Amino acid sequence: MESIADKVLQGQRLTREEGIFLYRSHDLLTLGELARRQKKEKSGSYVFFNVNRHINLSNVCHARCQFCAFGRDQEDPGAYLMTVEEAFQFGAEAVPFGITEFHIVSALHPDMGLDYYLEIISRLHEAFPSIHIQAFSAAEIVHFTRISGLAPEEVLKKLQAAGLASLPGGGAEILKDDLRQKICPNKASSEEWLEVHRVAHKLGMKTNCTMLYGHLESIEDRIDHLLQLRRLQDESPGFKAFIPLPFLPDNTGLEHIRRTSAVDDIKTIAISRLMLDNIDHVKAFWIMLGLPVAQISLEFGADDLDGTVIEERIMHAAGVETKKGITQDELIQWIRQAGYIPVERDTVYNILQKYES
Repeated sequence: MESIADKVLQGQRLTREEGIFLYRSHDLLTLGELARRQKKEKSGSYVFFNVNRHINLSNVCHARCQFCAFGRDQEDPGAYLMTVEEAFQFGAEAVPFGITEFHIVSALHPDMGLDYYLEIISRLHEAFPSIHIQAFSAAEIVHFTRISGLAPEEVLKKLQAAGLASLPGGGAEILKDDLRQKICPNKASSEEWLEVHRVAHKLGMKTNCTMLYGHLESIEDRIDHLLQLRRLQDESPGFKAFIPLPFLPDNTGLEHIRRTSAVDDIKTIAISRLMLDNIDHVKAFWIMLGLPVAQISLEFGADDLDGTVIEERIMHAAGVETKKGITQDELIQWIRQAGYIPVERDTVYNILQKYES
């Protein structure tokens, strides 16, 4: 641990073996101290949030991943698909709340063509050109290539022309293909996921990246996943934030697995901050972590609590008990209680307002 601390203090990059060591270490306070130091070098005393509206277009999905509680078959009770008009109205009704982002993610619907998604983006962008549209995970983009016959670059260019501004980080799960064959065999491969982000960065689009942890993966798999993200960021910079996502087992095909502990969640935040030295922001996604653990994570390297969300559905299908959205004032209060300065940002981390006491 002393050797790792010295490397961190000197700004040297950690190795795979050192990342594994940190996961196996029980010295949580030293780990937190190192991650907190790294966070403060990147963003000082600021903790970011944005005011956004989540739009989940459909839960009908042909992938039916083992870890997912959201997906349905078309004939299942509770299956739904928003029309273009319904999606537009769902987004428009949140505009008076001062949102700066439409965050659109969906399922891999077997029947909807690319034109459906293009029209939704176009309608929202034309009506609200100042609101940033972050939409469609890399797994969804790969799905769009399969239903359209177009290459990833062509799909992204069409979406970009319609008004898409950036990509969320979902669908990465664990970037290890033999594991993906067990948990999400009908979804994009590891290289396909990476290639979508590589192409998006080439086109000037910023993206996020994620890791779903706490299911069938090993500690080594987690570190290897982080290293793949770090290599891509070296090669093709464009990741703005990393979001570690704890697996929520309720109502999934892996329901027998116990939910990750708060210690594992906090440790994963801290290790991510230390390993991903070339990604500026690490989110504590309060929807999945719960606000108390997300708040504590600010002392372990996180510098972002995501946003107001205003109505998340995917994680709540897995039994998460947090609210489906919170107010801007509530987020400001949680950040201030932790001793940090709340900062409202836009999607790509331009500062909109600082809430200094």
